[in-house]
Amino acid sequence: MEAQMSISLRSNNADPATAGSPDVPSRALVPFLLLTFAISWGLIGLLLAAPEVTSRWLGSVRASHPFFVLAVWAPAIAAGVVVVRDTGINGLGRFMGRFRLWRAPLAWWGFLVLGVPAVFYLGALLGGTDPVSLLPAAGPWELLLTAAFMLMLGPVEEPGWRGVALPILQRRLAPLWAGLTVGLIWGLWHIPAFILVGTVQSGWSFTPFLVGTVAASVIMTGLVNAARGSVLVPTLFHYQMINPAWPDARPWDSVLLVVVAVAVVVRQRASMLGPGRGVTQVVPAPANPNTEEMAS
Repeated sequence: MEAQMSISLRSNNADPATAGSPDVPSRALVPFLLLTFAISWGLIGLLLAAPEVTSRWLGSVRASHPFFVLAVWAPAIAAGVVVVRDTGINGLGRFMGRFRLWRAPLAWWGFLVLGVPAVFYLGALLGGTDPVSLLPAAGPWELLLTAAFMLMLGPVEEPGWRGVALPILQRRLAPLWAGLTVGLIWGLWHIPAFILVGTVQSGWSFTPFLVGTVAASVIMTGLVNAARGSVLVPTLFHYQMINPAWPDARPWDSVLLVVVAVAVVVRQRASMLGPGRGVTQVVPAPANPNTEEMAS
């Protein structure tokens, strides 16, 4: 499947809109961010401004509240809007094809499968958690239902953050700076969840969360570029970050993520610090442009 699409790893600093490439132009980053924040902050603003009305019709504030779920899905919704607007339905199909990209160096898959859980287990131990308490307290069925729900929540953000925002920023910035920028925006986007009573984040401290989010974004930047623009791998990484099977490691998980992020930058400094070394295409070019034109 991967051979059917072409992902550019180097940028010539040309905007696709003016270069004639069937891709999302760099200027689309602004409407993407505006729409993302408008949907998320607007819906949570309604929950804050009219809690009695929303509770009467849709139930009390919780992670499964329809408004909260839509707010979390806002980056993916905004990504779909800008992709369709600039490249059409065919472009959306090629964009979604990035979920079929999965090949990455074995070390990255090892970190994704084993390293991320290790961060949480080690962080919990550093925070003083009794080793006996590291295993989930919930029963298997409850844990399975929670895990399935979480898969449909946070990871759905990734078509927006790593699918649209990161490639556009990497057209002008080295991957490290693009990853830091996405991470900062991503972290600040969560602010309403810390204000809204009833969410998990309302009981957390924001500063360690923001630090951990930025560090995670840097790590995912290296992973996305290693997987040649895959949206699947950051989606799985995001899921690992919120997997209910792992213990609560706050704030040590953020500290350890910073350590990992620094290691990634040092080990891959040539690709992380070099301008134009990251994936720059939002919508991969069609395998046969003539076929694409006939289909449209």
